[in-house]
Amino acid sequence: MTLAHEAAPPKVAAGSSFYTAMRILPRQQREAVMAVYAFCRAVDDIADDWSAPCAPRLQALHDWRSRIDDIYAHGEADNLAWLAQPIRRYALERTNFHDVIDGMEMDATKDIRAPSMKNLDMYCDRVASAVGRLTSPIFGLPRQTGLDLAHHLGRALQLTNILRDIDEDASMGRIYLPSEMLAEAGLYGDIDPALISRRDLTLACEPMVQLARRHFISAHAVMRQRPRAETRTPFLMARVYEQKLETMMDRGFAPPRAPVKSSKIQSLLALLGSHLG
Repeated sequence: MTLAHEAAPPKVAAGSSFYTAMRILPRQQREAVMAVYAFCRAVDDIADDWSAPCAPRLQALHDWRSRIDDIYAHGEADNLAWLAQPIRRYALERTNFHDVIDGMEMDATKDIRAPSMKNLDMYCDRVASAVGRLTSPIFGLPRQTGLDLAHHLGRALQLTNILRDIDEDASMGRIYLPSEMLAEAGLYGDIDPALISRRDLTLACEPMVQLARRHFISAHAVMRQRPRAETRTPFLMARVYEQKLETMMDRGFAPPRAPVKSSKIQSLLALLGSHLG
């Protein structure tokens, strides 16, 4: 469950958009980003193991927090050289690892249902923008540029994920659509997973699409300020996820919702754009 005794991080699925984005990095950077990804995947798996009681999941996340602290205190923890090395090489900040764990604890402690916009933004910051704050030094971005890009791109990607995973999240008792958007759509009341079966759910989803689009626009504005070599990978991630967002808008959010995935040709076009744009 926690990767505590693994000498190397797990491999990324070759067909994923994440894999496509990471493979264009030089080896040292790619391995460092993969290590961050492996950490994130490990704690996410803990938070999403909804069949397990809350207490052991919170303990497993606490154990990960202790291992991260051990790396910063002693240079390594358990058998986590694969994570300790990029932390030292790129001076990754401990608080961002803690932020990711804090976000996973939000999921593990209680099923999130119709959070306030403030709490949703805090959740997005912890589970997504904090990951951007960890990876931006690996890409070679200056600190403030990395913080700005992580803020906007992390939120854009996470909001897109929330819209994509409405049905999967509801199967775990979670509804990440914010209470303000549900109320504005006339859908806020007895919030339970059956809400996603409403045909007028689109009324609550469209404002989130617009919010994600605004964050994508701001992320692109940040990336245009830097050499393409520093932003090629986040640019590719943005392109792939923007395509998913637009596909969802074209499909609509009324049930039944067909799954939205990135095709190989979409990934190839985005990859081409990351080199030519």
